[in-house]
Amino acid sequence: MARQETGEDRYRRALYTFVRRTSPYPSLVNFDAPTREFCTVRRPRTNTPLQALTTLNDPAFFEAAQALARRVTREAGPDPSERLIHGFRLCVSRQPTAQELNRLLSYYQDELKRFHSDISSAHKVVQGKDSASDPSELAAWTMVSNVLLNLDETMTKE
Repeated sequence: MARQETGEDRYRRALYTFVRRTSPYPSLVNFDAPTREFCTVRRPRTNTPLQALTTLNDPAFFEAAQALARRVTREAGPDPSERLIHGFRLCVSRQPTAQELNRLLSYYQDELKRFHSDISSAHKVVQGKDSASDPSELAAWTMVSNVLLNLDETMTKE
């Protein structure tokens, strides 16, 4: 037997409908997503500083970086260069150049050093996920993954 709809139920439904149709998720606004009221055949391609800030700081993008870091450490070998090549290929579908590889490897080593010296920060980045692995290493790979996911080549289709 269906329960009787109350005034409170109608209010909640109306509020939900209003919010869903009039206030999009903030990062969607930064990426020029259309409103939910209209269908869009083609979206404009833009590149703004707000988009870069969103991909670096939005919790959804950071969780994606954490997932990419876990995948890279699980699927690639133990060698950092192999892991970087694998992560780079997952993000941009090509091999990194020697210069790109060296810069990312240097960034990984700097982050690894930083997280080894500040283990509490590593735990904050990892947030208890994959407790079997070294939190400093996983945190460093998360930061590298965050950079990979923020590359212009990853974000835009040329």
